[in-house]
Formats: sequence, structure tokens, C-alpha cells
Amino acid sequence: MGMILGCFLGTEKKKKKKKKKKKKKKRTLGKAIYAIGFWIRETNQALDHLGCRLQVSRHRTLMNIFVETLVVDRDAFVAPSASIIGDIEVGRGSFIWYGCVLRGDVNSISIGSRTNIQDNSVVHVAKSNLSEKVLPTIIGSNVTVGYSVVLHGGTVEDEAFVGMGATLLDGVYVEKHAMVAAGALVSQNTRIPCGEVREGNPAKFLRKLTEEEMAFISQSALNYSNLAQVQAAENANSFDEIEFEKVLRKKFARRDEEYDSMLGVVRETPAELILPDNIIPDKAAKTS
Repeated sequence: MGMILGCFLGTEKKKKKKKKKKKKKKRTLGKAIYAIGFWIRETNQALDHLGCRLQVSRHRTLMNIFVETLVVDRDAFVAPSASIIGDIEVGRGSFIWYGCVLRGDVNSISIGSRTNIQDNSVVHVAKSNLSEKVLPTIIGSNVTVGYSVVLHGGTVEDEAFVGMGATLLDGVYVEKHAMVAAGALVSQNTRIPCGEVREGNPAKFLRKLTEEEMAFISQSALNYSNLAQVQAAENANSFDEIEFEKVLRKKFARRDEEYDSMLGVVRETPAELILPDNIIPDKAAKTS
């Protein structure tokens, strides 16, 4: 009886030892898998950081096709995702926003000072048209060209306004203080006189601009110029500065004056953008 009991206890001890060995193996295997996973995560992060540093991309913002050099003023801002191609001149303080394509491959494009070409707009040229006219694209100073506009082989004089989504075909001439309404299609060789608004498809005379609206065109160009300077400063940040800002954003989830001061950011609302209290009922009610 004692021998049988001893054999049984011995068998139990062996089973317990096997279980302990299995647990140790599982722990060792788990540690190995965790270590491999940690190494992979760290490697991926390192490669991601390296990719950000190298900025590996085939996109070229400036392409001097058919010309030796592009003329882009040092105070002009061209967004990283924009494309400036060929015989193009961009004047002082002008801004070419994200996704724009300016293609001066068969003729020239000239842009004056403090003009803004907004996101996803396309500016192209024509070597000639059916009337055998040479058709570069000329855009003056203090001009606002809205989002997704198409300008093709025409002229836009100083302080004119082209609304978002408008299309200006070959030979269109927009005089100073004239306005093309959003979504308008201006047919070939149309001339829009000073102080007029054209809208529709095809674009037709709508009305005369007021003095206040003419002043607004100049102010609009200035507002976008100020905004673009902030964009230019942000795009000039180095990779380390961007990473440091990410850390700060995680720490300070909600932006406040202290957070902005740490980043060196000054957020001021221009006086012309501050609405009177009587325009905002909620604000007027709170102050009263």
C-alpha cells in the first residue's frame, strides 16, 4: 500500500514539474514575441521619422521646363503641393496656394505683387488661337483668384476679383476693379469693363460694383496676404520643430494663450474682421 502511494505521489510531482516547465516556456515565448513586436514598432517609427526627414517625393514645386530659371520673388509663397512649371514670374508678396498648377510651357505667365491664386486653381497659356493671337496669361497686382478657377491665355488687371470655380477662356480681358462671379464661364475674347460684375454661363452683365465692393477687392487681397504669411512661416519649420510642436499639442490638448506663447504664436484678429455686436445677437445678449 505504501509503495502504491509513493508511486502516485511521485507521478504527481512529475506532472507538476512538467506544468512548471510549460509555463516557463510560455513565458519565454511571450517575452520573445513581445520583444520582436517592440523591435518592429520601434523600427517602423524610426523609418517613419527618417522618411519625414528625407521628404522622399517625386513632386517638384518648381520645374523650369524650356527656360533656364523661374522668377519667383523671395517674398512670394508657393505652397509645397503647388506646381510652378515653365516660363513663369511671380511678384513680390504674391501667394500660390495648395494644389494650384501654373503651367507656362508653351507661353509665359506673369503674376504681379500681393496677388493670391487660391487652392486648386489652374493657370495655363496658349501658343496662339484661331485668330492667331499670342496668348500668355497676365495677372496684375492685388488680384484675388478664388478656389478652383481656370485661367487660360487671358489678362486680369490690378485689383480685379475672380470668384471661385469661374472659368476664363482664351483672350478674356478683365479690367481693374471688375469682378467675375463664382461659377461663371467667360467666353473667348470677352472684355469685362472696370466696375462691372459678370455672372452665369455664358457670363453676362449683372450690375455695377459699388464703391464699397471695389474697396473690398483691395482689402481681400491684403487679408489673404496676411494669412499666407502665417502659412509660409509654418511651412518653413524644420522637422524637429514640427515634432516638438506635436509633443506640446499632446500635452496641451486645448489651445490657450499660454500654449500659444510657448510656441511663439501671436493670434490677433484683424480689425476689419471683427463684427459689431449688433450683428451677433448672442454676443450682444451676453454683454448686456
